[in-house]
Amino acid sequence: MTDHMPDDLSAAGRDLRAYTDELRPRHPVVRNSMGEWVLLRHEDVLAAALDHQRFSSQVSRFLQVPNGLDGEEHTRFREVIERHLSHDALEPFIPAFKRVASQLVAALPRGVVLDAVNDIGAVFAVRAQCAWLGWPAELEPRLLAWMKENHAATRSGDSAWTADVAEQFDEIIRSVIQPRREAGDDAPDDLTTKLCRETVNGRQLTEAELVSILRNWTGGDLGSIALCVGVLLAHIAGQPDLAEKIRTAPDSEAEAIIDEVLRLDDPFVSNRRVTTCPVHIGGRDIPSGARVKLNWTSANRDEAVFDNNRFDPQGNAGNNLVYGAGKHVCPGRLLATWELRIALQTLLASVRTIELVSDQPPEREVAPVGGYHRVPVVLT
Repeated sequence: MTDHMPDDLSAAGRDLRAYTDELRPRHPVVRNSMGEWVLLRHEDVLAAALDHQRFSSQVSRFLQVPNGLDGEEHTRFREVIERHLSHDALEPFIPAFKRVASQLVAALPRGVVLDAVNDIGAVFAVRAQCAWLGWPAELEPRLLAWMKENHAATRSGDSAWTADVAEQFDEIIRSVIQPRREAGDDAPDDLTTKLCRETVNGRQLTEAELVSILRNWTGGDLGSIALCVGVLLAHIAGQPDLAEKIRTAPDSEAEAIIDEVLRLDDPFVSNRRVTTCPVHIGGRDIPSGARVKLNWTSANRDEAVFDNNRFDPQGNAGNNLVYGAGKHVCPGRLLATWELRIALQTLLASVRTIELVSDQPPEREVAPVGGYHRVPVVLT
């Protein structure tokens, strides 16, 4: 049995990692001020992620392809998406990601204070995604401005502002796909055009479906990659041994280290589900039709699973939930992994040290955003 917990908790304005660390040992399931049931333990989060019958992903009134779909519908769209996110589909883009990283790192000033999240992570994320999707470089300022406003709106909890920012991003996507659909055979030969020509159930994808897929690929990934870069640089700054290990490690070992750092400080905070029947989990009885949050950040720091959070890239890999679990596991895991490794390897190969700024400590993000808002660093 768990201790009595009031069902009106709010994480607003708090560092989610610290707050869930405080709650999880005694309260594996809590109910927040929005009426959502939040799962905090690894065991419960994983169980819900794997239980597609009792925990439905159809939680939004808006079209969300594929993460808001269930059953065969999810499978059909997932097959379309995974064709473009497989090892073979992504491998040709590795030179482009390396070129983006090299050009960015070469242009970064040395010996001055930079923000790892916005000056490094966000810029790399936008340029890498544009190279992958075939989007024009002219979109970079607009995408960077959108990322900042999106985080601010999410942080504020203002639903009208959040909806407006979401519509702004949909407009950016439509500005890219509409000319391609109108151009027909004369459209550029890039990934966005290939997606516009995809079919499901014997028909072409609708504009709404294309917008949803590209929103999922870019809207979430841009901010997430930027936050991940902030977390990674905050962790390795001042740890020359770990930085040197990443410099010299084989790619697979470097990726395991990156995943372990992100496990300890997971900026992919949560996903939502809705119960299709009454559920008993984590000592709590949750009614049918209840909104449930799978808190990945908390689950990835569960002391009972990760040996009191000892840093162990190989030993912890099997239980790492940074990219989710089950059939809704992030389809872009390989893309994100390669982008982050390439960015980090390129930076470490070009600088001797990455140092935190003594009088400007990193500023953590607050709920419902994870990771850091700002990480001041100096490259030498």
